[in-house]
Amino acid sequence: MLRSLPGSILVIGLLALGFLAAGVGVWWQWQQTRRCLAFYGIRVTEQISKAPRVELWRLKRPSDGRRTGQLYVNRVQDITNAKGLVHLRRGLVEDANFQWLQRGRSGPEPLPDTAWDVALVFHASDSLKSAPKHAVIAIDFGENPQEANLTVVGRPGRVALGKMAKGLRTWVESTAKWLD
Repeated sequence: MLRSLPGSILVIGLLALGFLAAGVGVWWQWQQTRRCLAFYGIRVTEQISKAPRVELWRLKRPSDGRRTGQLYVNRVQDITNAKGLVHLRRGLVEDANFQWLQRGRSGPEPLPDTAWDVALVFHASDSLKSAPKHAVIAIDFGENPQEANLTVVGRPGRVALGKMAKGLRTWVESTAKWLD
C-alpha cells in the first residue's frame, strides 16, 4: 500500500497541473477576444469563425451621401475558398488587431453610406438554427490606414481597424483580382 502512494500523488499532481493549464488556456483565449465578442456579439463571432460560405460584396456609393442605413451592392463574389480566409477569420476576432476607444470617450459618429467600401458576408450553416441567416461586416478603408473602420451591419457602433487595415485592404484587393 505504501508503494502506490507516491505514484498516486504523482498522478493527482499531473491531473491538477493539466486542469490548471487548461484553465490558463481558456482565460488566455478569452483575454484575446473579449472586446471582439462584446462588439460583434456571440452569434456574429461564431459565424465569422465557422460560416461555411463567405462572400465579398463590393459596395457602390449612393450619389447624395446621405445616411440611409442601407448598403448598395455593386458586385458579389464567393470567397469561401480564397487564400488567407482562415487567417482573416481569426484576425477579425482578435482584439489586438483593432484600435479600441479609451474608456470615458463617447462612441464615434455613424459614417455616411458613401464611406463603406466592401462588406464580408458570413452565411450561417443549417446547424446554427438560432443564428441569423448571415452576418454582414462592412469595411471603410478610408484615405489612409489610420482612418479605416469596421462595423457589423444591424448593430450600433464601429471600430477602427488599426494595424489590420493595410493588410486587410491588400488582401481584399488581391482576392478580388484573383476572382475576376
